[in-house]
Amino acid sequence: MKNFIETLKNIWKIEELRNRILTTLGFLLIYRLGSFVALPGIDPQQLSALENQTADGLLGLLNMFTGGAFSQASIMALGIMPYISASIVIQLMTMAVPYLQKLQKDGESGRTKISQITRYLTVLITCFQAPGYIANLQATLPPEAFLLSSGSFWFSSIVILVTGTMFAMWLGEKITDRGVGNGISILIMVGIIAVLPQSFVFEVGRVKPLIILVELVIMMVVILASVLLVQGVRRIPIQYAKRGASGQIAAARQYLPLKVNAAGVMPIIFAQAIMFIPITFAGLSDSEGVQSFVAAFSDFSGFWYNFVFGLLIILFTYFYTAITVNTNQMADDLKRNGGFVPGVKPGKDTAGFLDGIMSRIVLPGSVFLAFIAILPAFAMNAGVNQSFAQFFGGTSLLIMVGVVLDTLQQIEGYLLNRHYDGLMKSGRLSGGRSGM
Repeated sequence: MKNFIETLKNIWKIEELRNRILTTLGFLLIYRLGSFVALPGIDPQQLSALENQTADGLLGLLNMFTGGAFSQASIMALGIMPYISASIVIQLMTMAVPYLQKLQKDGESGRTKISQITRYLTVLITCFQAPGYIANLQATLPPEAFLLSSGSFWFSSIVILVTGTMFAMWLGEKITDRGVGNGISILIMVGIIAVLPQSFVFEVGRVKPLIILVELVIMMVVILASVLLVQGVRRIPIQYAKRGASGQIAAARQYLPLKVNAAGVMPIIFAQAIMFIPITFAGLSDSEGVQSFVAAFSDFSGFWYNFVFGLLIILFTYFYTAITVNTNQMADDLKRNGGFVPGVKPGKDTAGFLDGIMSRIVLPGSVFLAFIAILPAFAMNAGVNQSFAQFFGGTSLLIMVGVVLDTLQQIEGYLLNRHYDGLMKSGRLSGGRSGM
């Protein structure tokens, strides 16, 4: 405890880090306040039907990601999810569109242009999702909940929802630039944490204390498993030929760490964004076939939802690992610095060897990631209420673990650069980057 307090004092002594933390907290406060501002033209006293609709199912999960803004008909009801969807589309298109591939190789200028394209696509996606949300409001809320004419309400609400999403995206980018951690991921995490106290209080009032204790123990075990998944690495021995002071060449051995889950929590976020698509169509069509499809893929505890969700996580894990872990670049760097894998020729053979290792360790990592992601379905089928079951693994818990480790790693970097002790006795956190 004494070391922890001393570490907090050291964090406060670093002016840049202190300012970044305060800036992050200020932006998060603005984001949370925005989630309580209802759309103009809606009576906030008439939102009980919408709150009941978002009490469970996939809408309940979306409401949790937005920190309750979805059920409050807030100006930020769509949250940051349209931006996540746009990022998914752009990253997928980067694999097939030569223009985007060229931009990706152009360094900082190329990344800036890709970010601009992502923002434009975010506006387009939000313009598509906003009418679906408004149609759902009109189908769910009583007529007296609307204080404006239909045409005025539709126009003003679409403009405000698009603006709210763009403002949330801007806050996330500012947190990344001027704050601590990855802004987009932190906004999602804050929305998840915002509903935890209410969910816990509801569960305490619903079941016996002994059952609560068992649930908390299970939650701690899943959290530990999630941390191990995020931090797990496979170390490959590397030899470096170095010339000593006497002129003789000596071999120095190091280890190349390959993460079991190099994609972090991004496959979870990507897959979850895809699973939100049925909600978009729910209010746009009265077709029996469409409604049946939406119902099947909106059942958060159902088989088809979790099967498709788990499969998407596995596929996105391979995809995201492929675009973030460049084994050819790693092999070239080793060769350029005089390093090699014992028993493997430098160059293409080393790249193939590393690629084979990554393929073998990504498979169990992706399956384990998918298993933890669908654990809330088992918890709900065991009788746990949905809002509290989200923390028995699932998207919520994995995002929280990944973002916390990512942020702590960045804070530790500031401490070590100023020659202070890190957040752990070893002075290092091995948690990988988890943000966008």
